[in-house]
Amino acid sequence: MPHATIFYQPDGYITAGPKLMGRQAAGVGFLRAAAQSGATRLLCHTDNAASARHFSEQLSQHGFAGRSGWIPVDRPAGLADDGCLYLPGPNLTDSAWRRAPLGERTYSICGITHTTASHLALSAITDLLVGPVRSWDALICTSTAVRDTVRYLLENQAAYLRHRLGASRFELPQLPVIPLGVHADDYVFPDEERITARQGLDIGSDEVVLLFVGRLSFHAKAHPQQMFTALERAAKGRRVRLIQCGWFPNAPIEAAFVDAARVLCPSITMHYADGRDAVARREAWAAADIFISLSDNIQETFGLTPLEAMAAGLPVIVSDWDGYKDTVRDSIDGFRIPSLTPPAPLGADLAQRYENGSDSYDVYCGLASQLTAFDPVALEAACDRLIGDSDSRKKMGDAGRQRARELYDWSTIYRRYQNLWGELAERRRTDPDFFGSPVTLTRADRPDPFAAFAGYATTRLSGDHLVTLLDGATSLAMRRNLAMNTFAKSVQLQEADCAIILDLLRLSGPLIVSAIVERFPANRRPIVTRGLVWLAKMEAIRITPPASTMI
Repeated sequence: MPHATIFYQPDGYITAGPKLMGRQAAGVGFLRAAAQSGATRLLCHTDNAASARHFSEQLSQHGFAGRSGWIPVDRPAGLADDGCLYLPGPNLTDSAWRRAPLGERTYSICGITHTTASHLALSAITDLLVGPVRSWDALICTSTAVRDTVRYLLENQAAYLRHRLGASRFELPQLPVIPLGVHADDYVFPDEERITARQGLDIGSDEVVLLFVGRLSFHAKAHPQQMFTALERAAKGRRVRLIQCGWFPNAPIEAAFVDAARVLCPSITMHYADGRDAVARREAWAAADIFISLSDNIQETFGLTPLEAMAAGLPVIVSDWDGYKDTVRDSIDGFRIPSLTPPAPLGADLAQRYENGSDSYDVYCGLASQLTAFDPVALEAACDRLIGDSDSRKKMGDAGRQRARELYDWSTIYRRYQNLWGELAERRRTDPDFFGSPVTLTRADRPDPFAAFAGYATTRLSGDHLVTLLDGATSLAMRRNLAMNTFAKSVQLQEADCAIILDLLRLSGPLIVSAIVERFPANRRPIVTRGLVWLAKMEAIRITPPASTMI
């Protein structure tokens, strides 16, 4: 089977350290899969001998018994040996320029998407149209939602180049969808280990344990408010514990989590585990009954932890969002909770503030997440079902375990990489040039998040969506002022606007979006429209699709 030379910087392939990121976990999984693939030789492409030694040491730790080698960055001609360079990111263009003097058919370049929301990532993708990237190169998209984002960016960049330069010839790399993988055997927990883990955490035999694994950041990973409120409603007097296994970026964010949990789910036992500690992380996995992850953040592209949960035999409750849509089968492996975002161009100001430097990348992502809401009724029903029904937990957990092993084990995923590298070699030998077709005109690498990431959510708000008042409206002021929400005042509806909307719903009953928005002056209507999604996130209202589209 073909192998690629791996562009190697140690930071992308280690999980020890103060900050554990998804790209690092994916990098370690990939490198381990390469080491265990049966290869007799693996090469890295790096800029110094220390990194090359680190590469060799990491391979040995993963059981590699073959020969490792080093191709220095300043001598790319050596990449012709394997015929493919694997990059742990989307920046194919820089490598393509380095290849150009050698001849564009010398070797292929294969990158991968992790986050696609940062300026660096967005520009790396749009630069594909202006760099010497060829059809025998590839950018692996980890989910169908991410491929939609990549397509949107490229189409808009092509439109700009046609308008500005009269460009008519565009050549793209291949854009295959290949998910990340999981080493499924790592998530086998014998009954004895599960018992020991629960005893170690002082979990009662009648206690149902839900687990979230990931960075504990309400603005940069997953906002926990709707998870907290759903668990509180679903508990219904039953003993429920939530383990949040991750790490807090700083003390104020930790305090915000603790404060929100105290206010929103006082009957739920909270436990925080250090997700950077392998022992604590394994104990959390072993102790859990249910996995929950309500990602609402555009920096997410795939989501590895639901796969880990499925491999562990846990039923999952996840948002219907980005890569979760591909991996989790609703009502089979668990439940995907419908998500809602505003339509474009109602996020153009968010993109502009990030572009101007007024907001950091984290704040930009956090503001977009504040305008992403989940269906609270579906979320509560999913929590209630799995908390109360051990048979459903087992059935869904078993289905997820089988799916993870058959489709997502790294041994299977790495073979898909190898098959791709073989296909690229054949294209490199045979493919002619071709012409592309540009479409719309906007600046492609600074998009409105609700256009570029439209494929993440279940649906986008329209004038025909139905708005219903919820009991949670009486708690709006309290939720608005939680520390995890006050950072987003710039996208929150003004209190006067909220009062008009809520009073209207109290008097008239459920109304469609257009009937509410038309009560406001024309210059306020865009802000009010997207503010309805924020009200849904605060659970003051529920927004449901038009009757004609409901099943």
